[in-house]
Amino acid sequence: MAEFDTSHVKNIVLLGHAGSGKTTLAECMLFEAGIINRRGTVYENNTVGDFHPLEHERSNSIFSKLMHTKWRGYKINILDTPGYDDFVGEVLSALRVADTGVLMINASMGVEIGTDIIWEYTEKFKTPMIIAVNRLDDDLSDFDKAVQEAKDHFGNNVTVVQYPRQQGAGFHEIIDVLRMVMYKFKDTGGKPEKLEIPEEEKEKADRLHQELVEAIASNDEGLMEQYFDQGELSEDQMKEGLKKSMIRHELFPLFCLSAERNMGSGRLMGFIDNVCPSANEMPPQQTISGEPLSCEATGAPCIFVYKTITEPHVGDLSFFKVFSGTIKTGMELVNGSNGVIEKINQLFLMEGNKRIPVHELVAGDIGATLKLRNTHINNTLHAKGKKMELPPIQFPSSNMTVCIEPVNKGEEEKVAIALHQLKEEDPTLIIEVSPELKQTLVHCQGDMHLAVAKWKIENFHKVAVKFTRPRIPYRETIRKMAEAHYRHKKQSGGAGQFGEVYLRVEPFYEGMPEPAGLNVRTREIFNLDWGGKLVFYNCIFGGAIDNRFLPSILKGIMEKMHEGPLTGSYVRDVRVSVYDGKMHAVDSNDISFKIAGIMAFKQAFQQADPQIMEPIYQVEVHTPEDLTGAVMGDLQSRRGMVEGMDTEGHFQKIISRVPLAEMYDFSSSLRSISQGRAKFKMHFDCYQPLSYELQKKLMDAYSRIDSEILA
Repeated sequence: MAEFDTSHVKNIVLLGHAGSGKTTLAECMLFEAGIINRRGTVYENNTVGDFHPLEHERSNSIFSKLMHTKWRGYKINILDTPGYDDFVGEVLSALRVADTGVLMINASMGVEIGTDIIWEYTEKFKTPMIIAVNRLDDDLSDFDKAVQEAKDHFGNNVTVVQYPRQQGAGFHEIIDVLRMVMYKFKDTGGKPEKLEIPEEEKEKADRLHQELVEAIASNDEGLMEQYFDQGELSEDQMKEGLKKSMIRHELFPLFCLSAERNMGSGRLMGFIDNVCPSANEMPPQQTISGEPLSCEATGAPCIFVYKTITEPHVGDLSFFKVFSGTIKTGMELVNGSNGVIEKINQLFLMEGNKRIPVHELVAGDIGATLKLRNTHINNTLHAKGKKMELPPIQFPSSNMTVCIEPVNKGEEEKVAIALHQLKEEDPTLIIEVSPELKQTLVHCQGDMHLAVAKWKIENFHKVAVKFTRPRIPYRETIRKMAEAHYRHKKQSGGAGQFGEVYLRVEPFYEGMPEPAGLNVRTREIFNLDWGGKLVFYNCIFGGAIDNRFLPSILKGIMEKMHEGPLTGSYVRDVRVSVYDGKMHAVDSNDISFKIAGIMAFKQAFQQADPQIMEPIYQVEVHTPEDLTGAVMGDLQSRRGMVEGMDTEGHFQKIISRVPLAEMYDFSSSLRSISQGRAKFKMHFDCYQPLSYELQKKLMDAYSRIDSEILA
């Protein structure tokens, strides 16, 4: 039987900008509960959470971690997440299975861009939230400023539960306006002494207490009536009101901490136990089919896989939350995505990289299992005979694309295996083998995300790789009509090759009139996979070319459109009319007319005022107001057109259209300009004509490559 039932399991996720103290707080919580007997530090690389060698190297969390602790009859599952937006996939997967978020704010920095980004995700999930102002022992800490920024950014529903009596190096006393007591800590932190609130602080404490009571009462009619009748609410009533308001995402209680000195973590854990909701107190999950799924240990078993990692010599370790029922070792469950039956051979609780075997996990709990061969992130496993597939996590699109290739030739297969494994572990890393660009592309969230992928490939898979600038998917088209003909003739003993084709090319647009002066027999319209159209006319008169050779001519034209005459890019929006030609009774065949079609199309295309089109992306940058000028200058230096600006919260949103060719290093540049305080997203907008100078430059470069190949 499980040690804790569903109502005594609490799942929290630690969130916040890099450096806000999430990993240090997790370490305090484990220490306070006696799970560990010594607190490690990020700087000494000995915390339970940051165990990965890459995290030791960078002194920052890169992957989300699952830990657990026991506190006063409750089990608290702790999900520690990275603070940089490059690792947003780790944050989103942890948020998907948490029942409460603890948003850490650095008291000396206030609300940073990473904090704002994370808050947007919590709003989408409607996660109950606690705000914890940390590092109040820092000489530059400013609690009042941090609180005001939290209210400005997240709304007036941010409600102070605690405030520091002093800040900076002398910080050691916290006044709690829910319990109306003062906690006094020793210099070493740990369990505080409970004291009455000093006389000089009573007025402030009473005012904040009254604000807290009114905020709680205003979100509950029953409590509002009691408040009007009695003029006060009891501590238990306030806790119950806080819980309801948190579940509805209507109140965000704010606490004080110095995680580094272990001051305030015990009180926060007590609040998590007493007030924060268990999974069975949250609204039921909705399945994809719209059915509610109650979190009950007696229900049909159902788990959701939110994370997968590969352990050397062990295999895939799948992390999951039990959304219904009780999961036991030896149980067989059905994968809702593919119908495959998976056997749960082992169950584990996790303590960083340490696995603790257990025999069962109840609804609401989070654990891990090994070797689910056909189950991946976002898959639901459920009892046989049931259909309970849960909605997948929606991961954001990528912001950066690079080409990857092995340093040493012949190791392409090793790279492919490594990339497949990375994709299994990280859904925000998109791998694309592009037939158009003839490159393997890696789409990621930014340069740090890319650096982690490279480290894994080289250290775990032992293959050296390099990243290069990806080719740009240009398009080629024409701007006027042109005609050309080509005779293909080859004699080499026996049957030869002969085919002659006359054709006209024109720029295609919807509603254009039929070809002038030609006898149209048939017309075919092709919607091209890469956008645009090819319209192909058979205007042969008098049997100059047999109909059986028309498909070969079309095949040749289409082949050349796959590798355009100017830069080898796809051709689009062209109308081709084949109106004459010659054939030979013996030597004409399909290959002859295919070659004649290719060459005639190429010649006509080059005479038809050809135009290279480049992809334009809409780029939205969110930046602090003081950096607006620098960001706009950088965009304009990339041939970007700034189309507008708007205000979103405390940030300026700059909307621009920028050629994809200029966006290669924008992620790194923006991080440098803003010191990580700005973010951006981009999506394809349209194709636009390239300037004459840039077109000539591209054509000359392509001609040189062609000449080298022929040589």
